[in-house]
Amino acid sequence: MGSFFIDLLSFEHEVAVFEKDPRRLRFTYNCLRFQQLEEIEAFRPELVINAVTVKYTIPAFEEVLPYLPKDCILSDIASVKTGLKEWYEQAGMAYVSTHPMFGPTFANLNQLHEENAIIITEGNYMGRCFFKDVYGRLGLNIYEYTFDEHDRTVAYSLSIPFVSTFVFAAVMKPQDAPGTTFKRHMRIAKGVLSEDDYLLQEILFNPYTHDQVAQIRTELKQLLEIIDEKDAEGMKQYLTKIRSNVLGR
Repeated sequence: MGSFFIDLLSFEHEVAVFEKDPRRLRFTYNCLRFQQLEEIEAFRPELVINAVTVKYTIPAFEEVLPYLPKDCILSDIASVKTGLKEWYEQAGMAYVSTHPMFGPTFANLNQLHEENAIIITEGNYMGRCFFKDVYGRLGLNIYEYTFDEHDRTVAYSLSIPFVSTFVFAAVMKPQDAPGTTFKRHMRIAKGVLSEDDYLLQEILFNPYTHDQVAQIRTELKQLLEIIDEKDAEGMKQYLTKIRSNVLGR
């Protein structure tokens, strides 16, 4: 996503990227490329977008903070916001927190009108306006949540499909002649499992994930009982319930 924001912003703004591993800078263009913290200090950014892995979001901020001007706006795109509000408040600088709810794995980055972005309501007004403009021009559907509301939403919208995919991957066996549904699930599984391990870990370690995963366990228990009892009427009612959830009828 860091590369995505470089490409997105570099034609209208002066953009620099700081990266310790020079190999990861090979395919960046139309931007300044920094490897020394002193270069950030000389650049005097007005906005810093922290695009590191979730586990390192706060450590990365703490590393660059001494080299930033006091009027610089701090920004993150972390998928889990736990602890960020408290850190921002003690840092004593303006901040804006957002979450583009898409990534290179599944989204068509040239056609994002069906994708969503969340902007956290706490934080700097001008920073929020900046990201509203950026996401709006991409055609994203923009939603505004508090830090807490964001993590509750992510626990539902990401942890349930992630865990469902894990279960499929854990029990699947390679098929010589897989059916259409199996192949679709396999594509999803390969996409999810290509994500960074720390991202998957942080999504599942979200404080609100446990209750969502517990619901899966409850539903599986009920479904297994219907299967064991060969309860045709129970299966009909169960299918009616889940069709209503998916199809709204």
